[in-house]
Amino acid sequence: MEYRQLGKSGMKVPELCFGAGTFGSTTEFFKAWAETSQEEADRMVGICMDAGLNFFDTADVYSNGSSETALGKALKHHKREDVLISTKATFRFGEGPNDVGSSRYHLVQALEGSLKRLGTDYIDVYHLHAFDATTPVEETLNTLDKFVREGKVRYIACSNFSGWHLMKSLSVSERYGWARYVGHQVYYSLIGRDYEWELMPLALDQGVGALVWSPLGWGRLTGKIRRGQPLPKDSRLQTKVVFESGPRPDDEYVYKVVDALDEVAKETGKTIPQIALNWLLQRPSVSTLVIGARNEEQLKANFGAVGWKLTAEQIAKLDAASDPKLAYPYWHQRQFEERNPKPV
Repeated sequence: MEYRQLGKSGMKVPELCFGAGTFGSTTEFFKAWAETSQEEADRMVGICMDAGLNFFDTADVYSNGSSETALGKALKHHKREDVLISTKATFRFGEGPNDVGSSRYHLVQALEGSLKRLGTDYIDVYHLHAFDATTPVEETLNTLDKFVREGKVRYIACSNFSGWHLMKSLSVSERYGWARYVGHQVYYSLIGRDYEWELMPLALDQGVGALVWSPLGWGRLTGKIRRGQPLPKDSRLQTKVVFESGPRPDDEYVYKVVDALDEVAKETGKTIPQIALNWLLQRPSVSTLVIGARNEEQLKANFGAVGWKLTAEQIAKLDAASDPKLAYPYWHQRQFEERNPKPV
Protein backbone atom coordinates (compact mmCIF):
# COMPACT_ATOMS: atom_id res chain seq x y z
CA MET A 1 0.00 0.00 0.00
CA GLU A 2 1.46 3.34 -1.06
CA TYR A 3 1.46 6.19 1.48
CA ARG A 4 0.88 9.77 0.40
CA GLN A 5 1.24 13.18 1.98
CA LEU A 6 -2.04 14.59 3.27
CA GLY A 7 -2.00 17.97 1.61
CA LYS A 8 0.61 20.40 2.88
CA SER A 9 1.07 18.55 6.16
CA GLY A 10 3.71 16.24 7.53
CA MET A 11 1.33 13.30 7.88
CA LYS A 12 1.25 10.42 5.43
CA VAL A 13 -1.88 8.38 4.80
CA PRO A 14 -2.44 5.16 2.84
CA GLU A 15 -3.87 5.60 -0.66
CA LEU A 16 -6.98 3.73 0.48
CA CYS A 17 -8.96 4.64 3.61
CA PHE A 18 -11.69 2.39 5.01
CA GLY A 19 -15.07 4.07 5.42
CA ALA A 20 -16.84 2.65 8.47
CA GLY A 21 -20.28 4.04 7.63
CA THR A 22 -21.72 0.51 7.52
CA PHE A 23 -20.58 -0.26 11.06
CA GLY A 24 -23.40 -0.27 13.60
CA SER A 25 -26.04 0.48 10.95
CA THR A 26 -29.23 1.60 12.71
CA THR A 27 -30.88 3.92 10.16
CA GLU A 28 -32.60 3.24 6.83
CA PHE A 29 -29.92 5.16 4.93
CA PHE A 30 -26.95 3.16 6.23
CA LYS A 31 -28.80 -0.18 6.27
CA ALA A 32 -29.19 0.26 2.50
CA TRP A 33 -25.39 0.26 2.14
CA ALA A 34 -24.82 -2.69 4.48
CA GLU A 35 -25.40 -3.92 8.01
CA THR A 36 -22.04 -4.89 9.47
CA SER A 37 -22.06 -6.76 12.78
CA GLN A 38 -19.42 -6.07 15.42
CA GLU A 39 -17.77 -9.41 14.69
CA GLU A 40 -17.60 -8.54 10.99
CA ALA A 41 -16.30 -5.06 11.80
CA ASP A 42 -13.50 -6.54 13.92
CA ARG A 43 -12.57 -8.89 11.08
CA MET A 44 -12.65 -6.18 8.39
CA VAL A 45 -10.44 -3.87 10.42
CA GLY A 46 -7.97 -6.73 10.85
CA ILE A 47 -7.95 -7.42 7.10
CA CYS A 48 -7.28 -3.73 6.45
CA MET A 49 -4.41 -3.61 8.91
CA ASP A 50 -2.84 -6.73 7.39
CA ALA A 51 -2.99 -5.05 3.96
CA GLY A 52 -1.31 -1.86 5.19
CA LEU A 53 -4.55 0.14 5.28
CA ASN A 54 -4.48 1.73 8.73
CA PHE A 55 -6.72 4.76 8.07
CA PHE A 56 -10.39 4.57 9.14
CA ASP A 57 -13.10 7.16 8.49
CA THR A 58 -16.41 7.69 10.28
CA ALA A 59 -18.63 10.53 11.56
CA ASP A 60 -20.76 11.29 14.58
CA VAL A 61 -23.98 11.24 12.52
CA TYR A 62 -23.34 7.85 10.95
CA SER A 63 -26.16 5.79 12.49
CA ASN A 64 -26.43 8.33 15.32
CA GLY A 65 -23.01 7.54 16.76
CA SER A 66 -23.20 3.75 16.39
CA SER A 67 -20.56 3.72 13.65
CA GLU A 68 -18.04 5.47 15.91
CA THR A 69 -18.83 3.08 18.76
CA ALA A 70 -18.42 -0.01 16.57
CA LEU A 71 -15.20 1.30 15.02
CA GLY A 72 -13.81 2.12 18.45
CA LYS A 73 -14.49 -1.43 19.64
CA ALA A 74 -12.87 -2.90 16.51
CA LEU A 75 -9.76 -0.75 16.95
CA LYS A 76 -9.32 -1.91 20.56
CA HIS A 77 -7.67 -5.02 19.11
CA HIS A 78 -4.84 -2.84 17.72
CA LYS A 79 -2.34 -0.38 19.14
CA ARG A 80 -3.71 3.15 19.00
CA GLU A 81 -0.43 4.52 17.60
CA ASP A 82 -0.68 2.08 14.68
CA VAL A 83 -3.99 3.42 13.37
CA LEU A 84 -5.26 6.71 11.97
CA ILE A 85 -8.80 7.80 12.79
CA SER A 86 -10.89 10.34 10.91
CA THR A 87 -14.28 11.54 12.11
CA LYS A 88 -16.55 14.50 11.50
CA ALA A 89 -18.97 16.96 13.06
CA THR A 90 -21.35 19.80 12.04
CA PHE A 91 -24.57 17.98 11.09
CA ARG A 92 -27.40 17.79 13.61
CA PHE A 93 -26.73 15.49 16.56
CA GLY A 94 -29.55 16.05 19.01
CA GLU A 95 -32.79 18.00 19.21
CA GLY A 96 -31.58 21.23 20.81
CA PRO A 97 -31.04 24.52 18.94
CA ASN A 98 -27.27 24.28 19.51
CA ASP A 99 -26.95 20.59 18.59
CA VAL A 100 -26.00 21.42 15.01
CA GLY A 101 -23.46 23.51 13.12
CA SER A 102 -19.84 24.54 13.60
CA SER A 103 -20.24 26.84 16.60
CA ARG A 104 -17.82 26.58 19.49
CA TYR A 105 -20.68 25.22 21.60
CA HIS A 106 -21.52 22.39 19.24
CA LEU A 107 -17.98 21.45 18.18
CA VAL A 108 -16.76 21.11 21.78
CA GLN A 109 -19.74 18.92 22.54
CA ALA A 110 -19.32 16.93 19.33
CA LEU A 111 -15.60 16.25 19.80
CA GLU A 112 -16.02 15.07 23.38
CA GLY A 113 -18.80 12.72 22.26
CA SER A 114 -16.71 11.31 19.41
CA LEU A 115 -13.69 10.74 21.66
CA LYS A 116 -15.85 8.85 24.13
CA ARG A 117 -17.57 6.68 21.51
CA LEU A 118 -14.30 5.89 19.73
CA GLY A 119 -12.55 5.14 23.01
CA THR A 120 -9.55 7.35 22.26
CA ASP A 121 -7.82 10.47 23.59
CA TYR A 122 -7.32 12.09 20.20
CA ILE A 123 -8.52 12.19 16.59
CA ASP A 124 -5.94 12.12 13.80
CA VAL A 125 -8.02 13.99 11.22
CA TYR A 126 -11.07 15.95 12.41
CA HIS A 127 -13.42 17.12 9.66
CA LEU A 128 -16.17 19.66 9.48
CA HIS A 129 -18.79 17.62 7.64
CA ALA A 130 -20.18 20.69 5.86
CA PHE A 131 -19.87 24.47 5.85
CA ASP A 132 -21.90 26.35 8.46
CA ALA A 133 -22.80 29.76 7.04
CA THR A 134 -24.51 30.81 10.28
CA THR A 135 -21.34 30.70 12.41
CA PRO A 136 -18.44 33.13 11.93
CA VAL A 137 -15.49 31.37 10.29
CA GLU A 138 -13.23 32.91 12.96
CA GLU A 139 -15.22 31.22 15.75
CA THR A 140 -15.05 27.84 14.05
CA LEU A 141 -11.34 27.93 13.24
CA ASN A 142 -10.36 29.32 16.63
CA THR A 143 -12.18 26.37 18.21
CA LEU A 144 -10.47 23.85 15.92
CA ASP A 145 -7.09 25.46 16.58
CA LYS A 146 -7.72 25.05 20.33
CA PHE A 147 -8.42 21.34 19.79
CA VAL A 148 -5.05 20.97 18.04
CA ARG A 149 -3.18 22.90 20.75
CA GLU A 150 -4.83 20.75 23.43
CA GLY A 151 -3.69 17.57 21.64
CA LYS A 152 -7.23 16.29 21.12
CA VAL A 153 -6.91 16.65 17.34
CA ARG A 154 -3.80 16.17 15.20
CA TYR A 155 -4.98 17.71 11.90
CA ILE A 156 -8.12 19.48 10.74
CA ALA A 157 -9.96 19.03 7.48
CA CYS A 158 -13.27 19.94 5.90
CA SER A 159 -15.82 18.24 3.68
CA ASN A 160 -18.26 19.35 1.00
CA PHE A 161 -17.06 22.97 0.97
CA SER A 162 -17.36 25.20 -2.07
CA GLY A 163 -14.28 26.98 -3.35
CA TRP A 164 -14.95 30.24 -1.53
CA HIS A 165 -15.81 28.43 1.73
CA LEU A 166 -12.41 26.74 1.69
CA MET A 167 -10.42 29.74 0.51
CA LYS A 168 -11.96 32.06 3.11
CA SER A 169 -11.20 29.53 5.83
CA LEU A 170 -7.58 29.16 4.74
CA SER A 171 -7.21 32.93 4.65
CA VAL A 172 -8.53 33.31 8.19
CA SER A 173 -6.19 30.58 9.47
CA GLU A 174 -3.24 32.31 7.82
CA ARG A 175 -4.24 35.71 9.22
CA TYR A 176 -4.25 34.50 12.83
CA GLY A 177 -1.64 31.73 12.64
CA TRP A 178 -4.22 29.05 13.44
CA ALA A 179 -4.28 25.42 12.31
CA ARG A 180 -5.35 25.21 8.67
CA TYR A 181 -7.30 22.64 6.72
CA VAL A 182 -4.88 20.12 5.20
CA GLY A 183 -7.56 17.89 3.72
CA HIS A 184 -10.90 18.19 1.98
CA GLN A 185 -13.20 15.16 1.84
CA VAL A 186 -14.98 15.46 -1.50
CA TYR A 187 -17.29 13.61 -3.85
CA TYR A 188 -15.26 12.69 -6.95
CA SER A 189 -15.60 9.84 -9.46
CA LEU A 190 -15.52 9.02 -13.15
CA ILE A 191 -19.17 10.07 -13.31
CA GLY A 192 -18.82 13.02 -10.93
CA ARG A 193 -15.95 15.26 -12.01
CA ASP A 194 -17.18 18.65 -10.76
CA TYR A 195 -14.36 18.60 -8.21
CA GLU A 196 -11.90 19.27 -11.02
CA TRP A 197 -13.41 22.62 -11.99
CA GLU A 198 -12.41 24.79 -9.03
CA LEU A 199 -11.68 22.70 -5.95
CA MET A 200 -8.82 20.77 -7.53
CA PRO A 201 -6.89 23.87 -8.71
CA LEU A 202 -7.47 25.40 -5.27
CA ALA A 203 -6.22 22.23 -3.58
CA LEU A 204 -3.02 22.19 -5.64
CA ASP A 205 -2.39 25.88 -5.09
CA GLN A 206 -3.04 25.80 -1.34
CA GLY A 207 -1.80 22.32 -0.46
CA VAL A 208 -5.09 20.68 0.52
CA GLY A 209 -5.23 16.92 -0.07
CA ALA A 210 -8.41 15.34 -1.41
CA LEU A 211 -9.96 12.49 0.56
CA VAL A 212 -12.43 11.10 -1.95
CA TRP A 213 -15.79 9.81 -0.73
CA SER A 214 -18.06 7.59 -2.85
CA PRO A 215 -15.34 7.00 -5.47
CA LEU A 216 -17.60 4.53 -7.29
CA GLY A 217 -20.18 7.19 -8.12
CA TRP A 218 -22.77 6.47 -5.42
CA GLY A 219 -22.75 2.76 -6.31
CA ARG A 220 -23.14 3.22 -10.07
CA LEU A 221 -19.65 2.00 -11.02
CA THR A 222 -19.80 -1.48 -9.53
CA GLY A 223 -20.21 -3.10 -12.94
CA LYS A 224 -23.75 -4.22 -12.12
CA ILE A 225 -25.57 -1.24 -13.65
CA ARG A 226 -25.76 -1.56 -17.43
CA ARG A 227 -27.66 -0.32 -20.45
CA GLY A 228 -30.89 -2.20 -21.10
CA GLN A 229 -30.84 -4.06 -17.77
CA PRO A 230 -33.00 -3.42 -14.69
CA LEU A 231 -31.41 -2.06 -11.54
CA PRO A 232 -30.11 -5.00 -9.43
CA LYS A 233 -32.42 -5.89 -6.54
CA ASP A 234 -29.59 -5.57 -4.02
CA SER A 235 -28.51 -2.12 -5.26
CA ARG A 236 -28.50 0.61 -2.62
CA LEU A 237 -30.08 2.83 -5.29
CA GLN A 238 -33.30 0.86 -4.82
CA THR A 239 -33.68 2.65 -1.49
CA LYS A 240 -35.56 5.95 -1.95
CA VAL A 241 -33.64 7.89 0.72
CA VAL A 242 -30.29 6.82 -0.76
CA PHE A 243 -31.28 7.60 -4.34
CA GLU A 244 -32.70 11.03 -3.52
CA SER A 245 -29.84 12.14 -1.26
CA GLY A 246 -27.06 11.45 -3.77
CA PRO A 247 -25.97 12.68 -7.20
CA ARG A 248 -28.24 11.87 -10.15
CA PRO A 249 -26.15 11.64 -13.31
CA ASP A 250 -27.86 11.07 -16.64
CA ASP A 251 -28.31 7.35 -17.29
CA GLU A 252 -26.82 7.47 -20.79
CA TYR A 253 -23.75 9.28 -19.43
CA VAL A 254 -23.24 6.49 -16.89
CA TYR A 255 -23.62 3.81 -19.58
CA LYS A 256 -21.09 5.60 -21.81
CA VAL A 257 -18.53 5.58 -18.99
CA VAL A 258 -19.24 1.93 -18.16
CA ASP A 259 -18.72 1.03 -21.83
CA ALA A 260 -15.26 2.64 -21.68
CA LEU A 261 -14.54 0.83 -18.41
CA ASP A 262 -15.49 -2.44 -20.08
CA GLU A 263 -12.93 -1.82 -22.82
CA VAL A 264 -10.19 -1.10 -20.31
CA ALA A 265 -11.21 -4.12 -18.24
CA LYS A 266 -10.59 -6.37 -21.24
CA GLU A 267 -7.15 -4.80 -21.73
CA THR A 268 -6.06 -5.01 -18.08
CA GLY A 269 -7.86 -8.04 -16.69
CA LYS A 270 -9.07 -5.82 -13.83
CA THR A 271 -12.64 -5.28 -12.65
CA ILE A 272 -14.67 -2.14 -13.32
CA PRO A 273 -14.46 -0.93 -9.69
CA GLN A 274 -10.69 -1.51 -9.60
CA ILE A 275 -10.22 0.52 -12.78
CA ALA A 276 -12.47 3.33 -11.56
CA LEU A 277 -10.50 3.55 -8.31
CA ASN A 278 -7.13 3.38 -10.06
CA TRP A 279 -8.15 6.25 -12.36
CA LEU A 280 -8.84 8.40 -9.29
CA LEU A 281 -5.52 7.50 -7.68
CA GLN A 282 -3.74 9.03 -10.67
CA ARG A 283 -5.60 12.34 -10.48
CA PRO A 284 -3.87 15.48 -9.17
CA SER A 285 -4.35 16.44 -5.48
CA VAL A 286 -5.79 13.04 -4.43
CA SER A 287 -4.35 11.81 -1.11
CA THR A 288 -6.65 8.86 -0.41
CA LEU A 289 -9.87 7.16 -1.47
CA VAL A 290 -12.48 6.35 1.18
CA ILE A 291 -13.73 2.87 0.28
CA GLY A 292 -16.54 0.93 1.89
CA ALA A 293 -17.44 -2.75 1.65
CA ARG A 294 -20.48 -4.93 2.30
CA ASN A 295 -18.32 -7.96 3.10
CA GLU A 296 -14.78 -9.30 3.23
CA GLU A 297 -14.85 -10.38 -0.42
CA GLN A 298 -15.72 -6.88 -1.60
CA LEU A 299 -13.12 -5.35 0.69
CA LYS A 300 -10.31 -7.57 -0.60
CA ALA A 301 -11.42 -6.92 -4.19
CA ASN A 302 -10.96 -3.19 -3.62
CA PHE A 303 -7.32 -3.79 -2.71
CA GLY A 304 -6.85 -4.84 -6.33
CA ALA A 305 -7.11 -1.15 -7.30
CA VAL A 306 -3.58 -0.46 -6.04
CA GLY A 307 -0.12 -1.65 -7.02
CA TRP A 308 -0.50 -0.98 -10.75
CA LYS A 309 -1.28 1.94 -13.06
CA LEU A 310 -3.48 2.57 -16.06
CA THR A 311 -1.59 3.55 -19.20
CA ALA A 312 -1.79 7.08 -20.60
CA GLU A 313 -3.93 5.76 -23.45
CA GLN A 314 -6.36 4.05 -21.08
CA ILE A 315 -6.64 7.18 -18.96
CA ALA A 316 -7.32 9.24 -22.08
CA LYS A 317 -10.09 6.81 -23.07
CA LEU A 318 -11.76 7.11 -19.68
CA ASP A 319 -11.28 10.89 -19.64
CA ALA A 320 -12.99 11.24 -23.01
CA ALA A 321 -15.95 9.05 -22.06
CA SER A 322 -16.51 10.86 -18.74
CA ASP A 323 -15.82 14.42 -19.91
CA PRO A 324 -18.68 16.44 -18.34
CA LYS A 325 -20.61 19.44 -19.58
CA LEU A 326 -19.09 22.45 -17.88
CA ALA A 327 -20.90 25.25 -16.07
CA TYR A 328 -19.89 28.89 -16.48
CA PRO A 329 -17.18 30.22 -16.14
CA TYR A 330 -15.41 26.90 -16.63
CA TRP A 331 -16.52 26.29 -20.23
CA HIS A 332 -15.17 29.75 -21.05
CA GLN A 333 -11.86 29.20 -19.25
CA ARG A 334 -11.30 25.88 -21.03
CA GLN A 335 -11.12 27.74 -24.34
CA PHE A 336 -7.99 29.53 -23.12
CA GLU A 337 -5.80 26.78 -21.69
CA GLU A 338 -2.69 28.83 -22.51
CA ARG A 339 -3.60 31.00 -19.50
CA ASN A 340 -5.71 28.45 -17.59
CA PRO A 341 -3.88 25.12 -17.93
CA LYS A 342 -5.46 21.93 -16.62
CA PRO A 343 -4.21 20.74 -13.20
CA VAL A 344 -1.32 18.29 -13.38
